[in-house]
Amino acid sequence: MSRYEEVNRTHQRMEMIAFDIADHYKKTWRKTGLKGQFATASKEIALQYMKALQDEGINCAAIMSAPDTREGNEDDDSSKLPLVQDFWKRMMLTYGSEQKYLTEITASFGRDDGIEILIVVDKLLVGFDEPRNTVLYIDKSLREHGLLQAIARVNRLYEGKDYGLIIDYRGVLGELNEALETYNALEDFDVEDVAGTVTDISQVVSELPSLHNRVWTVFDPVANKQDREAMERYLEPEDRRQQFYDALNDFARSLKLALSTSDFYLTTPEARIAHYNGDLIFFHSLRASVKLRYAESIDYGEYEHKIRKLLNDHIKADRVTVITPEVNIFDVPAFEAAIAHLNSPAARADAIAYRLKKTATEKMDEDPAFYRKFSQLIEDTIEQYKQGRLEALEYLRQMDTALETLRAGRDHRLPSQLSERTDAHAYYGLLLESLSTYTNDSSAIEFQSSVADLALELESALNQHKVRDWTTSLDVTNRMKTALEDQIYAFQATSGLSVTTGDLDAIIDGIVETAKKRDYLTS
Repeated sequence: MSRYEEVNRTHQRMEMIAFDIADHYKKTWRKTGLKGQFATASKEIALQYMKALQDEGINCAAIMSAPDTREGNEDDDSSKLPLVQDFWKRMMLTYGSEQKYLTEITASFGRDDGIEILIVVDKLLVGFDEPRNTVLYIDKSLREHGLLQAIARVNRLYEGKDYGLIIDYRGVLGELNEALETYNALEDFDVEDVAGTVTDISQVVSELPSLHNRVWTVFDPVANKQDREAMERYLEPEDRRQQFYDALNDFARSLKLALSTSDFYLTTPEARIAHYNGDLIFFHSLRASVKLRYAESIDYGEYEHKIRKLLNDHIKADRVTVITPEVNIFDVPAFEAAIAHLNSPAARADAIAYRLKKTATEKMDEDPAFYRKFSQLIEDTIEQYKQGRLEALEYLRQMDTALETLRAGRDHRLPSQLSERTDAHAYYGLLLESLSTYTNDSSAIEFQSSVADLALELESALNQHKVRDWTTSLDVTNRMKTALEDQIYAFQATSGLSVTTGDLDAIIDGIVETAKKRDYLTS
């Protein structure tokens, strides 16, 4: 063993590197589903590092080939040392064979809750493709082909993986350009594995100021950047919110990388780092508020998982705003809790209004007339507030009232005979929409009561024909339509209305389709 190798295997140095790796992995990758690989110089050193990392709380394993103990064999990987031989015996007792040992260790490395860092000597530095493998720690000499193969190990696409990272404790990356340019090094090697993909972290970090500025640029038209309400209202258009989210994601990704490097702390003033961190907390909170305010579908995608880890591990915010999963508007306590932290009456009113609009759209087929009218009411109220014709408190009061109406599932002004019926109120809405065009007395109590009676009769006619799986039976639905047609003709005779054939068909089709939808939801 060379004097250089002897120096590099000293206990103190290894302890320091193990601590550094453990600290970096915990802060940057733990609980993200992404993993690390550690390339070491020999089997003995690999096992010493494994113990040191385990002492630091890292779930790690060493993987290697069987030690060669043939008489006269003089290998240079310390395979004859008791430490290596004892390890190998334990692995064979545990797994039964070398193949099973390799298979089970690598399988664990490929699971979310499995091995976090895989320690290797030569095995798995070539021909091992685990997409979760995101960071390669190097403490061994690597040249040319071996160096390129090692880099390729972290250059596989995986969901939520922005880049592969190489942490070099030996200075081997200084030889990277030479390796890339050496023809023999690339023989039988896919250069696309590494070409154009190796970037100095300092270059990425240097882009941080412009990415930070890009987030603020989204809000250039907002006069007062201290006015949280104005910024939230400015983000109402969906395309503008998406521009904000994209800019914030790029800034957060760059800041996360910067905060995982020592150079960033050495070259960046503390005040500027604090400024970046404070803005990230503010923008994350703003993002959480507008997603709730404008009733966006909430997911736990790439951004959310990473940003919360960044805030928790690096920035230590006093309070991290948690974006909760989409709350069912009919779950009263949960919905009230979700909007309670919004900063103003207008924000709470918007959160209710946009959720009401979304819910009405989702439930439209259950009661088309009611939800069409309801959606328009919400849209008109939002527009009144935007135009300054409604004060924020009145806007909130009206949305609270609308919320009660939606939860009831029907207009409280319905004729009284419909109050205890399951489906008739939905048929009544469709009838009233169409039949009102044939009379000047559509708002008269007598007319509305007669239409309500017709809705009850149609509900009874439909119920008489319902059988198992009726919604998919053409014969049953045809018989239903005939029965509905007879009832409506009778109504025309007594009311004096004369409905066109086209409107009659539309009413009947609409009622049958509504019945199908409501029956599906209750079955």
